[in-house]
Amino acid sequence: MVSFRRSLAVLAATLALCATEAPDAIARAELPLRIPAAGELLRTVAVRSAPRPSARIVRVLSRFRADAQFQIVLAVGSRQGTDGAWWYRISLPGRPNGARGWVPADATDVRPARNRIVVRLAARKLEVRRLSDGKLLLRTPAAVGAAGSPTPLGRDFYVQSAFVPTDPFYGTFALETTAYARVTDWPTNVVGIHGTNRPELLGRAVSHGCVRVSNDVARRLARLAPLGTPIDVVR
Repeated sequence: MVSFRRSLAVLAATLALCATEAPDAIARAELPLRIPAAGELLRTVAVRSAPRPSARIVRVLSRFRADAQFQIVLAVGSRQGTDGAWWYRISLPGRPNGARGWVPADATDVRPARNRIVVRLAARKLEVRRLSDGKLLLRTPAAVGAAGSPTPLGRDFYVQSAFVPTDPFYGTFALETTAYARVTDWPTNVVGIHGTNRPELLGRAVSHGCVRVSNDVARRLARLAPLGTPIDVVR
């Protein structure tokens, strides 16, 4: 009985502490413990130039893309806004590369990202590193953009879609990224990371902006690089 009463007392004290805790502390606790964080939009949202409801709208993102897939977002920062709510600074897909904006945190369902892809253009390599400790999980030769159709440089692009191609040109698996290029192998002007039916070209600058890897590596990326995985393309 004493033990039971003591448990009730501890529970009551805990509830009292939660009831008196500052609202912004509670809001902070609901945010991901680590940035970058990725996930889905919960509703159509106006992306603003600053973390406040009156800031200029830089873009409107729908919950669903034109192809009916969920709109994936990558949060690269967080801040409490002028309205007292928490906001995420997100990486915006497409052109211009490197665009950023702010959305209310409650408009998203994001979790800390696990890994990061790094494409090294000069070395013509693709790496995957674990974000929690920087451990190298994968390093492989890659074909990158040729001189007239370069793979764009940039930080915090991300994986926004993935699929098994029917065209053998794209190999056994393909990731659609948020990077924009003037010319790409892709049906649109986004940059893909995909397998290839020309493995002899890996390690060369021969693509139309996309990043090609071996089919075995492409299949590994299906596990190592889920939707929302951040991507850096560096020299």
